[in-house]
Amino acid sequence: MADDMGSTVPRRQLGRALRDLRTEARMTLDGAAEAMQWSRQKMWRIETGLGPVRTLDAKAMCELYGATPDLTSALTALASETKAKGWWHSYGLAIPDWFEMYVGLESVASKLRGYDESLVPGLLQVPAYTHGVYQNRREMSEEEFEQVLAVRRQRKALLTRRLPKAPTLYSVLSEAVLLRNIGGRVTMTEQLKHLLELAELPNVSIRVLPLAAGAQYGALAGTFMMLDFPLRNRVVPEPSVVYCESLTGALYLDRPAEIASYERVWSSLDTLALDGGQSRQLINKIVGEIQNA
Repeated sequence: MADDMGSTVPRRQLGRALRDLRTEARMTLDGAAEAMQWSRQKMWRIETGLGPVRTLDAKAMCELYGATPDLTSALTALASETKAKGWWHSYGLAIPDWFEMYVGLESVASKLRGYDESLVPGLLQVPAYTHGVYQNRREMSEEEFEQVLAVRRQRKALLTRRLPKAPTLYSVLSEAVLLRNIGGRVTMTEQLKHLLELAELPNVSIRVLPLAAGAQYGALAGTFMMLDFPLRNRVVPEPSVVYCESLTGALYLDRPAEIASYERVWSSLDTLALDGGQSRQLINKIVGEIQNA
């Protein structure tokens, strides 16, 4: 896994660097595309990190924008990394196009901070719970569901990997997540006990936001995940990203104002959530109530 991190981050880094160079050169996206004799769509895909970039193309863009020789050399080298494939590419349709970028970012993040108000996040689910979530999706075959479970297992492995260092996960769950019956009593008991086991890992924190907290800031933001990245000897540092998912797509937010807004939301959640010990007590209490029902 350490040698199979994919190309998501290099693509995003190269795209941002080329976009900044274009802006500094006072060229529009359309103007640059015309100068390169490309379609506007190709230029946009490069700048947004949605595809691999040939080293020759990166060099030509640097020359167009008047980049220094050192920067041109660095960005050309970065372009060569945009063709790498991560482990997730072998799972095909089990990972939608809009989720593929998230899996790539998750695999290289140093810190994950997530708030969930409806369901246990996929990274923390047991198979029976996942089955309960997907049971009404009649268009999914058993084989396709097994692919989903395989992807979940691969993703979960990052929490216990040795190299590179496993990320730190801070998860805040609405109390409603623990009370919502997904898959029946046996499944919910297994899932809640699994949360308790994961919380024993030194790099995992699972806390509960009690319903008594009322109309808190997280209710406005909804479910989200914030990803922070390690400082590395990169030409373009990787900024934090906020990921928000819907049924058919996702948003990736990385503008400073957007990150600042979600930092305020996280600060509020961090203040209102029960601490680790109180959260364990509440989860154990709910487990007992389910078993004695």
